[in-house]
Amino acid sequence: MRDLLRFEPIYQERVWGGRALTTALGRTLPSGAPIGESWEIVDRPEAQSVVAGGKFNGQSLRTVLASHVAEVMGPKWPAEKPFPILVKWLDCRERLSLQVHPPAAVAGELHGEPKTENWYIAETGVDARLIVGLKRGVTREQFERAIGDNTVEACVHHFAVAAGDSILVHSGQVHAIDAGNLILEIQQNSDTTYRVYDWGRVGLDGKPRQLHVAQSLRSIDWQDFEPVPVRAAPTSGTIADCAEFSIRRVVLGAGERITVAAGEQPRILSIVSGAVRAGADNGSGSRPAFGQKLGRGENVLLPYAGAFTFTAETTAILLMTENFAG
Repeated sequence: MRDLLRFEPIYQERVWGGRALTTALGRTLPSGAPIGESWEIVDRPEAQSVVAGGKFNGQSLRTVLASHVAEVMGPKWPAEKPFPILVKWLDCRERLSLQVHPPAAVAGELHGEPKTENWYIAETGVDARLIVGLKRGVTREQFERAIGDNTVEACVHHFAVAAGDSILVHSGQVHAIDAGNLILEIQQNSDTTYRVYDWGRVGLDGKPRQLHVAQSLRSIDWQDFEPVPVRAAPTSGTIADCAEFSIRRVVLGAGERITVAAGEQPRILSIVSGAVRAGADNGSGSRPAFGQKLGRGENVLLPYAGAFTFTAETTAILLMTENFAG
């Protein structure tokens, strides 16, 4: 399999969403609704990415894996095993709920799935902030009282962010995204989220949204104080490294290129700034033929069996997600 895999986005209506995926990424969104999420790559029973273009056009990711798993994921990956990463764009026009994902040690007990995720900040509004972790010294008892007193804001760790910053949010870390952030989220394949506090908001139906206070209190890491984000930088480097995946920031000047060899591992390439031209490398040593242009906002799957070269048309920032296939 020499072709990269592009997918049709799956748009999700959210009470905190907006229309920034149109203005920032040039997307055509469903009319009227506040769109908070675009699921870019997903292999779940309730949501399946569909290939856009190429040999597998119109087929679901699950179908492709079932018939070509060794080429996509490598020879050791079972065909029935779901793709392990879920990639989303998040348009956070309003603050999200304060939430937590269950760590592996308690996820089974709570009938949920662990979820570690990385947030890359593509754009921010004025005074944009994130909430991750607890303020130093806050205890479970203090936090529980704060839920009842509506003083949770004073218990959690806020920090300012700018475009290009990122932070790895582990299962068990209490967190929220504040208003005005456009974020690329790269995460474990999970959709378990426990809302512990929702700032008094109502949902799209005008009713308070469901909270999961007991599950949240069981899941929160009570020793997780004031984590530090990775700040934007003009150079390439690792921005996330955990047991579930790693992410490299790749900065290319106009005309510079990056190559990906066949037979190493599957990867996900995300274009967060600029544009690149993709070329398939046939291994002959000759200059690859360049075809597809990948612009800002695109997320593509680079199969295990493929060799690729990407050349920047302008200054470009790419994220390369790796080490998720075991």
